[in-house]
Order: sequence, then structure tokens, then C-alpha cells
Amino acid sequence: MKSIAQEICNFSKDRLKKQSTRVTTVSGKVLLETRTGDSVAVSAAGEEDCGFVQDLRLDLQVGAVTPFLLLSSQDAASDVDTLKKFKVTHVLNVAYGVENAFPELFSYKTVTMLDLPETQLTSYFPQCFEFIDQAREQDGVVLVHCNAGVSRSASVAIGYLMARQKMPFEEAFDRVKSARPSIRPNPGFLIQLKEYRP
Repeated sequence: MKSIAQEICNFSKDRLKKQSTRVTTVSGKVLLETRTGDSVAVSAAGEEDCGFVQDLRLDLQVGAVTPFLLLSSQDAASDVDTLKKFKVTHVLNVAYGVENAFPELFSYKTVTMLDLPETQLTSYFPQCFEFIDQAREQDGVVLVHCNAGVSRSASVAIGYLMARQKMPFEEAFDRVKSARPSIRPNPGFLIQLKEYRP
């Protein structure tokens, strides 16, 4: 199993997507900054270049995968009212750099993993599944979250259904997607899940 430090060291900047940002200068001129690796190109933004509106609202949507297994983003995991509303007793944190918000109120397990296609997702399954099983045996409710609640936590939930409820990948994926429609495991995780044989 690779450590997070090894995964970070082995990550190549060449794999990053090209990023473009609209910048408005003090004089009102609109420029387009395009970053590729370490280089930055600046050009005048044309009419066809669209910006975007950043959504700063909290994502408190919680998906019920099973009666005892819930899925969310870090926002819901950091909102005590949401956790109490869904009767959460255990929190499985598979994010990177997200602190457990209420250690005095809930039982936590932190399994730090990176949302990169080359991360060995299935190597984290045993400790994740053991925590979920323990909570279930105690009649608890587990909230699994990562940062956005779309890739790592969704992949853990899919893998859990495949391992414990013997669902084929497609059925497990559809179940998790119906619980939280925004899920989108990264391509490497999808390959690993499709090949996963619990």
C-alpha cells in the first residue's frame, strides 16, 4: 500500500488539466489567464469566453444508501444539526485535510486518501468496511464523507455494497447514485470498482 507522501511525490504536473481564469483588471479590461503546467499565457478574453458563478452555498444533502449507511460532503459532516437530523452515530472521514468536527458527540474513523486515479482505493476498503460493520452491529448509523461527497466516499459506499450485499458493480453504483445524484468517482476508482472481486 502506497503512503500518501509517496502518491504526492509520484504525481506529475503533466496530468493536471489546463486551467483558464477570467481576470478583470482595475481599468476594467478582461483577460484570460491559461495555466499549463508551470507556464501561464495571458490573452484578451473574447465574447465567447464564459465565466462561471462560484456556488458558495453549503452542501447539506445527505444520501441514504441503506438505513445505516449515509453519504455526504464535508459540509454535512460539519453541521451538527444535519448529523442529528439523520440520527448519525458514526462518521467515516475519507477526506484529505478535513478535521473531525464533533469528536465528543460521534464515533469517528479517519482514513485519509487522495482523490487521484492512481490511488489504490481497494487497499483502504478493509478498515473502512470494518468500521461500518462495527457501527451496524451497534445499531448505529454511519455517515461516510470526503471533501465533496462525489468520488472517494461514493466509491467506499459502492465497494461496501459489493462486498457486504454481494451486489454487482452496476447495481451498487445505481443504488449510491440514486441516494446522492452528484456522485462521480474518478476514472481510476471506477476501473478498480469494476474489477473489484470481494
